[in-house]
Amino acid sequence: MLKFLGNLLWFIFGGVIMGLSWTIAGLFWCITIIGIPWGIQCFKFAKLCFFPFGKEVEYSNSTGSIILNILWIVITGVPLAIEALICGVVYCITIVGIPFGKQCFKLAKLALMPFGATVK
Repeated sequence: MLKFLGNLLWFIFGGVIMGLSWTIAGLFWCITIIGIPWGIQCFKFAKLCFFPFGKEVEYSNSTGSIILNILWIVITGVPLAIEALICGVVYCITIVGIPFGKQCFKLAKLALMPFGATVK
């Protein structure tokens, strides 16, 4: 019940904007055939941005994911990470907003390293 309530409040007070940001980034990546793998990752993590409570992100360090993450950071990762970081700082101003800020920081890290990450 608490997870549902957290996700509902998150969706209303910022999750929609962050999820749409990831979706728009995915659409831009999918315009070209080369960018489709990046676009698919964006769509996977947009779902996480809409409803992050109760989900964990696990990272692996494979060589292929490092190369894809470097290209990602240069083109799309920095703006999405800055957005999540700013939202996290704003949420953490109040005690009630700290759980939401933690979710934003989780998404900021994900915005910098989406390849090799899985949501559980």
